[in-house]
Amino acid sequence: MGPTKKSDKLKRLVAVQRHMERMAESDLAVTAKRREENAASMVSVMAAIGSLEPVHRLFAQGYAERFNRLSNTDKQLASLQHGQEVKMMRERAKGDRLEENMKKARVHEDREADDNAIYDLVDMTFATTASSKVHE
Repeated sequence: MGPTKKSDKLKRLVAVQRHMERMAESDLAVTAKRREENAASMVSVMAAIGSLEPVHRLFAQGYAERFNRLSNTDKQLASLQHGQEVKMMRERAKGDRLEENMKKARVHEDREADDNAIYDLVDMTFATTASSKVHE
């Protein structure tokens, strides 16, 4: 069965939330890598457009179209990357809040356990003295 303490339940939720955060970070890393590759392609196409070699001049229109497509892809990837950054920050904030709540719950449970231990000690102390008076 699952944990019964609130702090244990929150600990499990924190672990799941941290996993969600790592997944968002991974998605963001993939998008950043795709943007870098796209930027490298744009640089090579620009170099080909600006080249003085006769072969490249024949394909100047194709290179321009390719650069336009790469530019549009870069805009889409930039938008995607921004969305993933926001998602990652949101997941991190959720994890931090859950972790803070878990710590508060653990402190509360520890305090309650300490209080119960003191009450038990007081009960045993008074129960012992009361029972010793009965036997006299």
